[in-house]
Amino acid sequence: MADHARSDDPAVQAQLDRFAQLSPGRDILGLERIRVLLAAIGDPHLALPPVFHVAGTNGKGSTCTFLRTMLESAGLRVHAYTSPHLVRFNERIRIAGRLIEDAALAPLLAEVLDAAEREDIGPSFFEATTAAAFLAFARTPADACVVEVGLGGRLDATNVIAEPLVCGIAQLGLDHEGFLLDPANGPDFAPLERIGFEKAGIAKASAPLVTMDYPPEVALRIADVASAARTTVLARADAWDCAVEAGQLLYQDEAGAITLPLPTLEGTHQAENAALAVAMLRHQQRLNVPREAKRHRISIAPRPARLQRPFGRADPRDGPN
Repeated sequence: MADHARSDDPAVQAQLDRFAQLSPGRDILGLERIRVLLAAIGDPHLALPPVFHVAGTNGKGSTCTFLRTMLESAGLRVHAYTSPHLVRFNERIRIAGRLIEDAALAPLLAEVLDAAEREDIGPSFFEATTAAAFLAFARTPADACVVEVGLGGRLDATNVIAEPLVCGIAQLGLDHEGFLLDPANGPDFAPLERIGFEKAGIAKASAPLVTMDYPPEVALRIADVASAARTTVLARADAWDCAVEAGQLLYQDEAGAITLPLPTLEGTHQAENAALAVAMLRHQQRLNVPREAKRHRISIAPRPARLQRPFGRADPRDGPN
């Protein structure tokens, strides 16, 4: 649904006022409308840089932050699509490392909404935002793209990405039960199994599916979805693992062990989120991210408003503190 986003830029606000009308209700899940909308603007999702696609209940946003900052520290240009925003709508869309500027955002939003009206599509707020992000990404060269799932996975608007480079699932829990446990749009599994089924819906044949470790019954549901998608699950405690010892993050997989600094982000769970990001980087072959790039950005990756220390310093490209 619309989130009543505001902007100090009159041109952007004019488009956000139009976005505020996009809230179709409980029937928003599904890929039909987003596919029609993307087709109306030239299918930009087919022209994205290599995509890291991340789902999960808890930690997916932090995992995306770790991925983005490690890729950038390796000298790569990275687009990122995340949600929700904290202060400005612009935070959702990063173009080659920087928040999208108002001067670029206003016409982009207008282009998407004009196409939606012309074709009488009636997209949701998130669908229109996703289309705008993909349009921006397709028009600016970059080396990689980090995309955070909005809600669930299987029926989320971001799941139009057909050939991601690697997919990841962070920690799981019960979230958005009204949508993700609805028997009208999915199988009648036990609650956490259904959540795992929905999140695993991002699995694609082109990409390994890197996950945390889950209860056996949930892991089996995820494995079934991955098998149907013709891909492999690389789960923690099986294909990779991590631990915190002596104030450091120890990561290991079949390629060997590495020692990394702990994230400065508060909470022991952030070490696991960082390790998931490392696992996703280590289980793809297209982009080279040296160990030092991982070490540097894990230690300073900012995540505004996530148990943040007061008056902390952050890279100014990372948006508001």
